[in-house]
Amino acid sequence: MKKILVATDASEYSLRALKAALDLARKFDAEIELLFVMYDRIVYSFGVADSYVAAPEQIEAEGDLALEATLKGMDISGITLKKKKLHGYPSNIIIQEVEDENIDLVVMGSHGYGAIVGSVLGSVSQKVLHGAKCSVLIVK
Repeated sequence: MKKILVATDASEYSLRALKAALDLARKFDAEIELLFVMYDRIVYSFGVADSYVAAPEQIEAEGDLALEATLKGMDISGITLKKKKLHGYPSNIIIQEVEDENIDLVVMGSHGYGAIVGSVLGSVSQKVLHGAKCSVLIVK
């Protein structure tokens, strides 16, 4: 295992995922890619769906805040860590990043919505778990 992707939304669950990934990175001498994905919202007007694509400045600003909040107080000494900000639908972007960057492991938090609510909301972690071509560690 050489490359670990940690998806973050700066939630407590993401912080736990990063802590687990840091432990694994130290154990296996792996590098970490910390990824923030800006969700492209869909806007409906008069029955027609239009994609809302965030402006590059908005992605940068929100991404910087999320990455900074996730890294706050973390000991990343001795770890090669690359930060990345992208936009799109989070599960699709994470799955694509696995392929593009030859990721060996995805570590992400679970918001713990449960089976019924999670299926209705379309859990990102569930989609990544089933769609990624590498191992996925879901941290609660």
